[in-house]
Amino acid sequence: MKILVVCQYYYPEPFRITDICETLVKNGHDVTVLTGLPNYPEGRVLDEYRNGKKRNEILNGVKVIRSYEIGRGNNSIKLFLNYLSFVVSASFKSLYMKDKFDVVLVNQLSPVLMAIPAIVYKKRHKKKVLLYCLDLWPASLAAGGIKESSIVYEFFLKLSKWIYNSADSILVTSIMFKEYFKKNLGVNTELINHLPQYAEDLFTVSIETPKDNKFNFVFAGNIGDMQSVETIVKAANLLRENSNITFHIVGDGSKLEECKLLSNELELSNIIYYGRRPVSEMPKYYGLADAMLITLKDNMTISFTLPGKIQSYMVARKPIIGAINGEANRVIEESGCGLCCPAEDYKELAKLIIQFCDSDKKEKMAENSYEYYVNNYSKEKFISVLENNLKQLEG
Repeated sequence: MKILVVCQYYYPEPFRITDICETLVKNGHDVTVLTGLPNYPEGRVLDEYRNGKKRNEILNGVKVIRSYEIGRGNNSIKLFLNYLSFVVSASFKSLYMKDKFDVVLVNQLSPVLMAIPAIVYKKRHKKKVLLYCLDLWPASLAAGGIKESSIVYEFFLKLSKWIYNSADSILVTSIMFKEYFKKNLGVNTELINHLPQYAEDLFTVSIETPKDNKFNFVFAGNIGDMQSVETIVKAANLLRENSNITFHIVGDGSKLEECKLLSNELELSNIIYYGRRPVSEMPKYYGLADAMLITLKDNMTISFTLPGKIQSYMVARKPIIGAINGEANRVIEESGCGLCCPAEDYKELAKLIIQFCDSDKKEKMAENSYEYYVNNYSKEKFISVLENNLKQLEG
């Protein structure tokens, strides 16, 4: 198949879509990605992509077309301009693309606006669109503090309905997304199928570090408002007298400095911040962990989401300790891979960490984690389902 992939984010930005596209190429498909200029999570476009440079690349067999966009910055105005600039620029490019593709795949993170260039291509060239939904809209706005009664929310509700109903087929990462699509957006559920994310191959190898009767707990990933990493900081404060427990925070994002400031105010010495690290270094940090941590905000809509780090933690054979609701809570409980408490409940999270340290089931949790991954989230299964769904729309 000749596939056009539309996603605002792509390598060197740390998203799984890069691995998906490269795997499709290895399977014999011709893949072109329409994307933006790398600026996540730094907030500014990387120097090597400024001033018109690297607008067309071939990366591991994937043709990459980059559209102009304004860096996301560190405030809501710049973020909106970032979203808008990509939509306008990429829509223009898709309208005048000379290549004819068999099918279009949208890898839809936030914002949902990134699907518009795909719809433009669909209308212009009479091709079908498969939308892979990783973030629900406008639910993500509500979770970010936008009131459902506001004009902004109402606008994006109408726009989201139009975008999702313009797709010919939709894949969702969480089973709980289906009900939202049906109830809130009026999408025909017959168009929706479940396709949970997988973990890249590099996470299958963790570099184990020597143990010294101390317990290390690692959070890895984006540190934004939705992730509620401050829940970990507050739990660490309650455990500050436990000298055998250390927390490791690996990642970057809009709330990183706030978390560091809170740690400093509490004078915590049991948290180490590493900042953003290359994906290639993740096995080292995973190997450090006795258990991995996952947190999200206490928000009903956000609880529908199954964060992709769940799969990464599982394939690395790591127990998971979460302060999280909804789908992720269900998966942790169902798999028996760890311990879980309600979102933002830092007191209960602290208790779970002590419970884990005293548990004699750590190895069993690790085994359950990997077994559940193999049975439910393997990369081979993911690519097979994705290819079959694309072929059904080919034409």
